[in-house]
Amino acid sequence: MRLRHIPGSEEEIARSPYVVQNPEQKKGCWKEVFGNENPIEIEVGMGKGRFIMELATLHPEINYVGIERYPSVLLRGLQKRAELELDNIYFMCVDAKKLSEIFAPGEVQKIYLNFSDPWPKDRHAKRRLTSEEFMAVYDQILKPDGTVEFKTDNKGLFDYSLEAVPGDVWEIKAFTYDLHHSEMGEGNIMTEYEEKFSSKGNPIYKLIAGRK
Repeated sequence: MRLRHIPGSEEEIARSPYVVQNPEQKKGCWKEVFGNENPIEIEVGMGKGRFIMELATLHPEINYVGIERYPSVLLRGLQKRAELELDNIYFMCVDAKKLSEIFAPGEVQKIYLNFSDPWPKDRHAKRRLTSEEFMAVYDQILKPDGTVEFKTDNKGLFDYSLEAVPGDVWEIKAFTYDLHHSEMGEGNIMTEYEEKFSSKGNPIYKLIAGRK
């Protein structure tokens, strides 16, 4: 699906106090960004930000960073963020491939991947956020007991992830093919996409990966 570009979105993002500019300069010192040493959790591909902003509202004891590579999409999240009184969430407009340049080893406690682009063609497999290449990036920034939580409505991508994630480093800690009717659904926070898909009767798939 082609994203509609919003004129001026790049400039507005560059001016926003909620967006970390030049995030590579914060590597190893994110506690200075937030002004505390609380755990950091990130969402890769946050879209309009409903999920991560609700998390930040519910858990003031945790710091959150929402990551979205498309300025026009991130702008929608900024508009929502301006309505909330939160001091534990910031955003970045970067490609997830650069995460190891932005966070130091062990600086992140949890990574959320919600309804990522499935990249269905085999030649694009390396672009999937649960591919071996991206999991290697997550390995560089997560704490030893850190986890990756992945949700999707795309069964093909989910089946791929169940096979692609486990290896020498990672294992699947838990998974379900029907999140909303499983024990893993307790306390679940829905994204905009999740609400849309589940309202049509589509099952939501979820896995949690951690190191062996």
